[in-house]
Amino acid sequence: MQLPPLVQTFVLHFGEMGSRWGINRTVGQIYALLFVAERPLNADEIVERLGVSRSNVSMGLKELQAWNLVRLQHRPGDRRDYFTTPEDIWQIVRTLVEERKKREVDPTLTLLRELLMQEPGTEEERHAQARLREMHDLFELFAGWYADVRRLDTERLVQLLTLGSKVQKVLEMKDRLTRLPGRIGGRSAKSD
Repeated sequence: MQLPPLVQTFVLHFGEMGSRWGINRTVGQIYALLFVAERPLNADEIVERLGVSRSNVSMGLKELQAWNLVRLQHRPGDRRDYFTTPEDIWQIVRTLVEERKKREVDPTLTLLRELLMQEPGTEEERHAQARLREMHDLFELFAGWYADVRRLDTERLVQLLTLGSKVQKVLEMKDRLTRLPGRIGGRSAKSD
């Protein structure tokens, strides 16, 4: 690897983490290199800096493009393709979450819906469907939450994430307010 020590440490770590996230080590390293690069890089520059084969770089770039995590750029008078990551870190996070949802959550929800529509033939299948219903409801809850959060602009999203455990205090306050004297289950006793 022909990288400054700080960059090399990050690239190597990201490669290791990538393998834990379900992408191969080289793809993780390519992404990390492009993320910290001062300018877009072409495949030959990536090969030179990482010391990996041209075919690995080509396959890695295709995978990153399929995930919408790198952008292709061209330079006037240069036929080579140059690659970069989005500048906005929040756009990267949003893209990662969206792509993982499409690849992991959506197919699972589709399968769960199909299985729940089937008529159970045995007690074992009825029990299994009851458990699948719980999983389906949880996945639907997450999908709905994700759809709501996805519509937030970045400033609001940052505010939401910085709330942390303060959200629990807000919910506790709401619970206390709905139990005020003269209120039944969140409704005024007079409205009954």
